[in-house]
Amino acid sequence: MQESGWIDKKEYPFEPHFLQLEMGKMHYVDEGSGEPIVMVHGNPTWSFLYRYLIKCLSKNYRCIAVDHIGFGLSDKPWNWSYYPEDHAKNLKLLIEKLDLKGITLVVQDWGGPIGLSYAVNSPENVKRLIIMNTWMWSVKGDPYYERFSKFMGGPIGRFLIKRFNFFVRVIMKKAMGEPAKLTASAHQHYFKALEKPEERKGCWTFPKRIIDSSDWLDFLWSQRDKIKDKPSLILWGMKDIAFREQELNRWISLFSDSKVIKYDDTGHFVQEEKGSELCPVIEEFLKK
Repeated sequence: MQESGWIDKKEYPFEPHFLQLEMGKMHYVDEGSGEPIVMVHGNPTWSFLYRYLIKCLSKNYRCIAVDHIGFGLSDKPWNWSYYPEDHAKNLKLLIEKLDLKGITLVVQDWGGPIGLSYAVNSPENVKRLIIMNTWMWSVKGDPYYERFSKFMGGPIGRFLIKRFNFFVRVIMKKAMGEPAKLTASAHQHYFKALEKPEERKGCWTFPKRIIDSSDWLDFLWSQRDKIKDKPSLILWGMKDIAFREQELNRWISLFSDSKVIKYDDTGHFVQEEKGSELCPVIEEFLKK
């Protein structure tokens, strides 16, 4: 578990909570009361990414934001798979432990398949979906993703991530629509959460699983009809280098009841770039 003296309590003023799992302690934020909103991050972020939303939405809702094992303030054991399929099992255990009912799921990046795995397996307990720059299907055979997964998930990518925290140092900045929106202070919170080389196994495992978890992703997409009628809000950064307009269009074609907002100046980390600007949009969606 990370020492958290480096956290700016004005930016992230939340009490820590932990769920003991077989492989270690999983940290999560649990703020406010009311209908539960479960927020699921991807790589290389943690619940800090959702700080703006937690601050505003927790006034009227119960906001739960998890740190996957290997990220944020959760334990970072060496002898664990870090497969997204296993992260999804951990999320399910947390939801069951907290006895959350009628959930609104907020997902982005790897948080998409991890969070939506719960949705397709327990659709009766998911009330709404909020989707930001993510996917839930196999991309095997797509050269765009094959190249990235092969490089960043291969020996060179693993070396760069392990030795230099490359995903945080370089890729996070490149993935921003406006790099200046990732302030030095915020960037430091992502860096410190993965400060030591031996803590970055989760970060370097995810890229390889883009292709290696294809069977699991295929299964999730085969179950998509279970969520197609859920009220859905899609908030999409159009300058994303990871998920493009064609991925957005696949989501749009799936849902029968969706509202879509495109942010032309925004990249991959919509929560970081738009911050509290997302609050009134999400609040309006939740009230409906």
